[in-house]
Amino acid sequence: MINQKCSTLLLKDRRRRRIIKCIYVVGFMDLFGVSMIIPLLSHHVKALGASPTVAGIVGSTYGILQLFSSTIVGSWSDVVGRRYSLLTCLLLSALGYGLLGMSTSIALFVLARIPVGLFKHSLSICRALLSDLVSASERPLVMGHFNAASSVGFILGPVVGGYLTEHEGGFYTSSFTCAAIFLINAGLVWMIPQSETVANRNNTVCRNDTSTGYHENHFSKSVQNGSHTNSHHPLLTAETQQESTSPGKHRGGFRWRDVSFLQPVWKQLSSVGSRIHIVASSDMWDLFLVRLLMAIAIMLYYSNFSLAMEERFLLKPKMTGYLISYSSTLGALAGFLVGPVTQLYKNNMSALLLHSTVLTSTLIFLYAAAPNVWQVLLTSTFFAISTTIGRTCITDLELERGGVQASGTLIGAGQSVTAVGRILAPLLSGLAQEFSPCGPPSLGVVLALAAVALLLIRIPKWDARGMTKTAKFRNSHEQKLAH
Repeated sequence: MINQKCSTLLLKDRRRRRIIKCIYVVGFMDLFGVSMIIPLLSHHVKALGASPTVAGIVGSTYGILQLFSSTIVGSWSDVVGRRYSLLTCLLLSALGYGLLGMSTSIALFVLARIPVGLFKHSLSICRALLSDLVSASERPLVMGHFNAASSVGFILGPVVGGYLTEHEGGFYTSSFTCAAIFLINAGLVWMIPQSETVANRNNTVCRNDTSTGYHENHFSKSVQNGSHTNSHHPLLTAETQQESTSPGKHRGGFRWRDVSFLQPVWKQLSSVGSRIHIVASSDMWDLFLVRLLMAIAIMLYYSNFSLAMEERFLLKPKMTGYLISYSSTLGALAGFLVGPVTQLYKNNMSALLLHSTVLTSTLIFLYAAAPNVWQVLLTSTFFAISTTIGRTCITDLELERGGVQASGTLIGAGQSVTAVGRILAPLLSGLAQEFSPCGPPSLGVVLALAAVALLLIRIPKWDARGMTKTAKFRNSHEQKLAH
């Protein structure tokens, strides 16, 4: 009997691994296609006759739409399921990039950016889907690998886009190629089963016997289009909790109609609104504030990097480009370090976030005070690693405190916070640069130190809550075993 259960879990594990690898490919191709287009957008809109001011306004359209749509689409993926929402985002993004390939006027260019701005959240939904498929201990490792795969795509994409641009009609060719890539991604997602039972990873399951006293449900979870069965979730609405225990429904899993996109639109909107309201009113302001402060600090580091290298060290743009490429490559490779580092910290993500934030703030300071290019090269090396680990930590902590049941809403809210940083960082950079080429990174140091101070104040409270929850869980489990 035990061998049969173990073989079933191993079979589910193989299916789960195949899905995870498929998501890695989707993430790689997503940023590969997007990075083909990004460097060409400003040149194309100017070629259409836009003035610098109009080009700036048009360029900000995408960021503004992302700011408001990230949380909504992420929450919508919690309601209707990851597979359907991911397919919708990929297909509509393909439509946007296809329209971009036909844009011969500024009006059509803006029209093409609207569906992309509203629905280009495929990476966020992929992260939410991965969090659904793996246990909490595996999540940093899998997220790190996904970020690494995506970053490699972002490094290779501009090379291909630049090559295509050298030919006549290169921008249009790149746009249609990007649209085709998103269609291929949609095909890959379509092949993912609509429902998949995934065993929760625990390496000791197959080696233990039934004397452990744990029910099989402690080692497995059911994923239906990215929705978990656990109804005891901090961000679940009362409505969802009531449905999960109502008569006629399986207590251990969802049915297709429970998460189907065929639900009435008003019900979907109501569920989305409820989830966003719960996240907005939850006690997670500290994590989102840390994310905002660090996002602005990191953006200030990069904001005038090329200009500062030229003014401070007389470095040519070509050499600066090599330095940026070197840092980007290290950032991609650093994704593979996330798993070993979290194991070294025994999955204590709070401590790891604090230490990575301290390291990041120190490196920004060293860059701002660097007397030569070699110190800049040294800081860039470790900066790429620390920021990669920090991003994974903050996402994992958001999911840990909010729970994976609302992972789409949480990740979407995090992306909205980052979008706010993208809006504020250029303004702050321009003001700081009025005083000195080192002004933006110096301001970044101040913001990063504010994030460190906030973490020092709040982490003890997070740990206290975690210990309380663990004690309650153990008492509850002991009572169940006694019965």
